[in-house]
Amino acid sequence: LRLSVRGWTVTVCEAGSSFGGKMNCHREGGYTFDTGPSLITMPDVFEELYRAAGERLEDHITLVRMDPHAEYRFADGAKITCPCSTAEWRDTIRQVEPRDVAGFDQLHALGRKLYELSRRTFFRRSPFERPDLAGLAALRFLPVSRGWGNYADTVAGFFRSPWLRQIYNRYPTYVGSSPYSCPATLLIIPFLERDLGAWYVRGGLYKIVESLVGLALRQSVELRANSRVTEIETSRGAVLGVRLEDGSRLAADAVVMNGDVATAGALLGDQLAYPELSDRPASRSLSGLVLLRGVRMRPPGLGHHTVLFSSDYRAEFDDLFALRRFPAEPTVYISAPAASDPSVAPPGGDALFIMANAPANSEDWTQARVDAATRRVSEVVSRAGINADAAEVASVWSPARLARTYLAPGGAIYGTHSHGWKHAFLRPPNRSAKVGGLYFVGGSTHPGGGTPTVLMSARITAEMLLSAKQA
Repeated sequence: LRLSVRGWTVTVCEAGSSFGGKMNCHREGGYTFDTGPSLITMPDVFEELYRAAGERLEDHITLVRMDPHAEYRFADGAKITCPCSTAEWRDTIRQVEPRDVAGFDQLHALGRKLYELSRRTFFRRSPFERPDLAGLAALRFLPVSRGWGNYADTVAGFFRSPWLRQIYNRYPTYVGSSPYSCPATLLIIPFLERDLGAWYVRGGLYKIVESLVGLALRQSVELRANSRVTEIETSRGAVLGVRLEDGSRLAADAVVMNGDVATAGALLGDQLAYPELSDRPASRSLSGLVLLRGVRMRPPGLGHHTVLFSSDYRAEFDDLFALRRFPAEPTVYISAPAASDPSVAPPGGDALFIMANAPANSEDWTQARVDAATRRVSEVVSRAGINADAAEVASVWSPARLARTYLAPGGAIYGTHSHGWKHAFLRPPNRSAKVGGLYFVGGSTHPGGGTPTVLMSARITAEMLLSAKQA
């Protein structure tokens, strides 16, 4: 869309039958399920995209601010509701542990500093590009204390309450990572949700994709569904175009790959020649086990977003990353969108999205293991007093299904995890250093997973293409 409004001729080849990648939709029996993200942050990023297309976001989609953000339920029976208002959240923290109010204020201030630094550097440009003056000037926002340590350790330094620690340790899962292995700079995530809000789209988040598809068609973008690319053709170190599964060929001056970068080596025809574009199972982000449940009667007392925490969070992440197995006791997230938007289900019903984190090892997900994991998740939901079994519509998405549907190695949702500095800040670049005219975009490349950052990636990559043409 960004390139087409600047006069480029653009063809989009989508391997699947619908556009949007992991932000997708399943409709059945009068129920509408978002099968990917269930909320967004940073609405200004979306507004900027529509402005770039000469449009206004509010003319296409309706954003609904989530209040409360979520209800957190703990294994010991405790419950904490996280309101939208920061003042009310501070009051909630005071009731949980009065001494942690100061810790929250310090964490929020650190998150703000990290955001200001990222907004002027990491979110603007690829880290492999030469910095400009604005980026160098932003170094005044560089956190000199607590911003560079371990995430979970830093959270523990801010909060005494084990409940608050567990709430804040969940945020790295937004990018498919463990709080015990990623850097504290990911504290930018809870800051963004707290400061810029958590938002839902009326009718479901897939409305964003449908809106952008409509705008692209109006801009004469050629959209090809069921058109899987099997080869990126090159000659003398530069792209020539792509070859499709049906044997047809499309010539191109530039190729932008929005699939998982770990599959690019195979598309270029020689994985050994591109080790930086190879899949490394140990570096994969989290996958997920997703249960879609269309229920005729909404479970009483269930809000839009609910998290059912495990009793031992560290053991859960040891299972996921060290042992690479589905947790013995999973944390379960439930999105019940009819609480905010009754249009997604028949009257009185709901389109429940139930998810537990899972290791991205799709090859190990036999039907027996899928069934066992599904029972484990259902038991957690049932113990919380939520009846999701009496469903008119039921579907299970395992890591194996995610891998097949989205061509994602192992079913990894976010490309690589963000453990350590290299994975967190030196993700695959938006432009190939070896193949002229080859670019990358999306959650597996810079600046990372998550809907707003994917759109930032699109802006960065589009600006690179425009600059290359001018040069």
